This record gives sequence, structure tokens and C-alpha cells, in this order.
Amino acid sequence: MQKRDFQKRMMGDLVTKEDALPEEAIVDWMRMYEEQEPHSEEIRQIHRFNRNVTKEDTELLEMSTLLVRAGINAASSVPLAQVIIVGRCKHLKKISFENSFAEKLKVVGKDLFEKAQEALPSCGSLPFYLNLAKFITVPDKTSRGNTPSHCHSITRELRSTQVASGVKNLSVVVYSDYANVVASVAAVARAFPIYSRKTGNCAAKLDNIDIEVIVADDKPLENADVKFLQSLCDSIRECGRQIDAPCNEFNSEVFADKASKMVDQLGVPIEKTIIKGEELREKGFGGIYHVGKAALFPPVFACFSYKPAGSTHTYALVGKGIVYDTGGMQIKGKTTMPNMKRDMGGAAGVLAAFCTLVQSGFKENLHCLLCIAENNISPVANKPDDIITMLSGKTVEINNTDAEGRLVLADGVYYAKNVLNAQTIIDMATLTGAQSYATGKLHGAILTNSDEWEQKAVVAGRASGDLVHPLPYAPDLHGGDLKSPVADMRNSNLGKMEGPPSAVAGLFISAHIDHSSEVDWLHFDIASPAESADRGTGYGPALLSKLLGSHTEVPLLKSM
Repeated sequence: MQKRDFQKRMMGDLVTKEDALPEEAIVDWMRMYEEQEPHSEEIRQIHRFNRNVTKEDTELLEMSTLLVRAGINAASSVPLAQVIIVGRCKHLKKISFENSFAEKLKVVGKDLFEKAQEALPSCGSLPFYLNLAKFITVPDKTSRGNTPSHCHSITRELRSTQVASGVKNLSVVVYSDYANVVASVAAVARAFPIYSRKTGNCAAKLDNIDIEVIVADDKPLENADVKFLQSLCDSIRECGRQIDAPCNEFNSEVFADKASKMVDQLGVPIEKTIIKGEELREKGFGGIYHVGKAALFPPVFACFSYKPAGSTHTYALVGKGIVYDTGGMQIKGKTTMPNMKRDMGGAAGVLAAFCTLVQSGFKENLHCLLCIAENNISPVANKPDDIITMLSGKTVEINNTDAEGRLVLADGVYYAKNVLNAQTIIDMATLTGAQSYATGKLHGAILTNSDEWEQKAVVAGRASGDLVHPLPYAPDLHGGDLKSPVADMRNSNLGKMEGPPSAVAGLFISAHIDHSSEVDWLHFDIASPAESADRGTGYGPALLSKLLGSHTEVPLLKSM
């Protein structure tokens, strides 16, 4: 291959003399390119820094099987299993040993069980039979900004629990008010992530985890509830696994392929639209294409559409799927780039929610749009001052290559409104570091043009455990922060802003559907709550299931 031809292949046809790379750089690129055989022109698999991705790389390891059931399973008993009893202090003090645990905790005995009940802390853990039996209590009272389930305390205490030596089965008995069942069960699922690359006997591993749900106010769980809870737990753990997987295993194409396989397993007709690489540029997806064009693997737009008979409304879930974010030309530093594998948490969240809602018998049209790319550096990467044209037709001056998530989402929401004719558009993204300053590390931020949906989202957050808090929606006040002297808008504001940074970032997305009052638009910035203790939390499926659950036949989702 000639040097000139190689440069055209890598940088496009518009190569002028002034654009030309130094000859020694071209020679190095050609050598590395031609060493990779077989290679594909379409995806440009030039593994300059990583070894080739193998089949073993993409087979992520299962750590344990998790099963949800209603009621206590006496067969899962001490010492065959480690038993943890979780709930509000007032509920745990009322448990009758004879009626509930005579078989399950037979070796423990009534006297020791009741002594432990008397010593229960208002919040915390109390082991009462070596490390084989344990209470976890959460407070009886809750502030108005928190979830009554205190689910974060449940997850934290479970994560800190040491697996008893030689035990392969764990039984988590959850005592919960009916209104808090979803959040409490989701909290247990979050405590047991399933991605690991550890080898040897570095940590005790469980084979089976049983979640046994007891409704404290005697409202029975129906079969549809248990089926939903199982689907939700699976979705939360799968979402967390995708977030935890590194980019050398979970690149843009692997993500799109995994998503396609997940929807294939739903057992209902799902329409698929997959556009990637140069086809994105040809079809006008300027945001997704230009963000991902510098990476070794192509950017991908994936749309999965569920259209049940009798539907009267169309919902679209749009997710930011940046499988790795270097920051682009305005590169992140050595302390801010690690963990940027998690910048696809929004896409993982909406994909998992889509699967759970469809499995729960969702009655309306539901679309899942994944905007997948890797924000990397190469001679073709976006540069500050570049101007690109979006799917909406708007031109955008790029003044911050590290503000890439809003670019891919803008294409996604435009497609949802103008191609899919969605009436309610919900986007989710790990969008801004400023989110943690606006709403904290445990609350996601919501920006929406609808008062009604804002209130619904806050309530759904408390009911699901995926907490959210509103940002001010004021495009007439804050839209000027994105003005450009040479294009329709800039993708960020690097100086003084009138609006909160997280809200301004969201308004960039909304601008590509013209801040329309014709649709209800909700934007969730989950940059902080998507991660905790260096693991993905699986944030999103519980929130969106509660938010849209009235369109299912699941009683737990209809009550809020």
C-alpha cells in the first residue's frame, strides 16, 4: 500500500498537502496496520496498544446465580447456607421465631434469636451465630429527600458482609413494607456484582443467592410481582456488569452485539435498526459519527422497537453509550481518565430497563436507542473549533471535545422525535461531573420540560431507590450559554454561565428537538449514582420500571 493511499484510508479523501502526516508517522501506522491480519476495512481493527480481543475476553465471568422468591425457603438453612435478615428495626423486632425461622435457623435456636432481636441496632449489622446468621437493620424514619427503603444502607451492609468459610449459598430474607419492596430487593441485587477477572482463591465465591421477600404489611406478592423482581435483579446485575467491563473487552461493536442478543432473548417481536461507521456519516448522524470516528472500532447507533397490539402512546429511551472517554483532543488527566469505561452507564441503564419493561408486559410502544461510540484521539479526531452538522441539521461549534455525550444524545433524541414520532422521550447519561455538585453522589439529576413528569420522576426515584432531584429547566434564561458566533450553537460553555452546568448540558440536547412542547422530554444525568465503591451500581432499570410501570400488569409497579 502506498503512503498516500494509506493516509486517505485512515483520514478520508480530503487530504491536502498541508494535512499530510510526517512520513515517519505514516510508515509506523502502515506497519502496525498491516501486522493485524485478518483486518476489516469497515471497523479498522488496528490494535496498536491492546492485544486482539479473543472469544475468552468477551465471555465475562458469572459469579453467582440470584433467585427471587416470595416467602421463606426453609431448605436454605444454617449451616448449609449463610442467612442474613434485612429490614426496618420495627419489623425485625416483631418476627416470630416459631412462625418464621424454626426450621431455617434450627441450629441457632429460639433463645439466641430472641436475644439478638433485643439487641438490634437502629441501623447497622448484628451477627448472632458466628458469621452464619446476621441481622441488617435500616432506620424506621426517613427524611423527605431519601428513599423510605434506606436501600443504600442495605447495599452497603451487604457488601461489607464476609462470606462464611466453606459456604456456597446465601439466603437474604427481606422484610419490607409493600411500597418499599422494589427498592429493597434492588438493593440486594446491587450488592452482588457479577463481573470479575480475579483468578485463584483471592475471594470466597457464592454459587447461589436466594432473596426471600416477606411483605410486612401482609399484602401478598403475586406471581407477576415475583417475575418482575427476578427480571429487575437480572437487569441490574447485567447493567452493572456492562459498566464494569473494560473497553478492551467491551468496545462499541461488542456492546451493540450484546444489546442485540439481549433483545433477541425477550421472546417477542423486536424491530432492529443498526447503523455504524461511515453509514452514520452518510445518513447524517453527525454527533455520533464525529465523536466516534477516531476510535479503532466504529461508532454505532442501535434502535430496538417494541410495538404491542393496541398501543396508544410511544415512549423512547435514549442512552449515552460512550464505551471509553479519553476526553478527546482536550484529553483528561491521569487521575480523571481512569474509570471512564463507565461512561456508557446511561445506555446500559436504558437497555436493561427496556428488557425488564418488555418482559413485564409493557402495553405501549417502547423504543430503546443506544448512541454508542468511543471518544478517542487520532489524526481524524474532533478538534476544538471544528464545526459539525447534527442529525437535526443544526451546526455545532466544538469548543470542548470532552463534552461529547451531549453530541451523541442530540442525534438520538432527534431520531426519537422525528423518525419514531415518540411522544415521551427519556434520555439517560453519565453526562457531567458537575452533576455531583448539583444533586450529590446518590441522587441523579432530572431536567424536564414537564412539571408532571418531574414530580413522577422524583416519586419513582424514592420508590425504586434510584433517587433523583430536579434541575431548573429554563431554556429562555440559560440557552444563551451555548451561543456561538460562527455556528448555530456551541457544545459547551467554558466561561461564565447563567445556568447550572448540568442543566446547560441538558439544554444542549433539548435544543435539537427545539425545546419542543409537543413532546414530554426527560433527561437524567446519572454521572455519580451510576458508580459506587469502584463498581457499577446498575442505576436506571428500577427507576424507569417504576416511572413507566403503570403500563404493565405488575401490581408492584402500579402502586406509587
